[in-house]
Amino acid sequence: MTRSDHVRLDSPSIGGTREVVVHGHWGRPVLWFPSEGFGADEFADRGMLDALRPAIDQGLLTVFCVPSHDEESWSASWKPLADRARAHLAYERWIVDHVVPFVHERCGGRTDIVTAGPSMGAFHAVLFALRNAHLFGRAVALSGSYSTWAWRGWGEGDVDTYLTDPMSFLPTEHGGHLEHLRRSLHLTLVVGSGRWEDTTGAHASTRALAGVLADLHIPHELAVWGTEWPHDWNSWQAQAATYLPPLGG
Repeated sequence: MTRSDHVRLDSPSIGGTREVVVHGHWGRPVLWFPSEGFGADEFADRGMLDALRPAIDQGLLTVFCVPSHDEESWSASWKPLADRARAHLAYERWIVDHVVPFVHERCGGRTDIVTAGPSMGAFHAVLFALRNAHLFGRAVALSGSYSTWAWRGWGEGDVDTYLTDPMSFLPTEHGGHLEHLRRSLHLTLVVGSGRWEDTTGAHASTRALAGVLADLHIPHELAVWGTEWPHDWNSWQAQAATYLPPLGG
């Protein structure tokens, strides 16, 4: 029987408390971001727990599922993009200041956290890793779109919109921080070629991000699955089961 715990953590930067669902008893910590607008229970509700259950029960992985904050940030279409970016940064402060220490404590001091998620969760997995490679050295991103301006941006850009858009800030990385990314980070970008991967922009965006990473010599792998793999949960279950367990232990 898989051990699953529901824990509420203080979230002063975004208000109140937020629930984190933990699946597993031992193994490498995985910080799982949900798809757009969903909560920490989505992982189990959408079959991801079943897909990763063998690795979790074997003590290879412990999965920490966090809720999204998209309704106040990237999904808040009534806000200009700069306000959405600042709402995301408040969410980032909660993850870094409260969730990460909880993960370290729960995993006996382990600090080798992997970020992962599907669709919007893939965007979060990549952005958190790029901005915090000292905390998240690996990311596994499934069917993501990696430019906030490409989604639904309006309003004037500022430093916050720039620093939360991987396709804006990443191509300009240089010097010591670029060397830090090269030493500390490895990204796995996965996308299918089936239904909705093109209309969501995930297919083109995943390839574009991989191209930037290649130009900068940041360690990564690009895995493009075939036309039988749509932008949907059956794909993400199979992909998570392929790429996450080998990172465990």
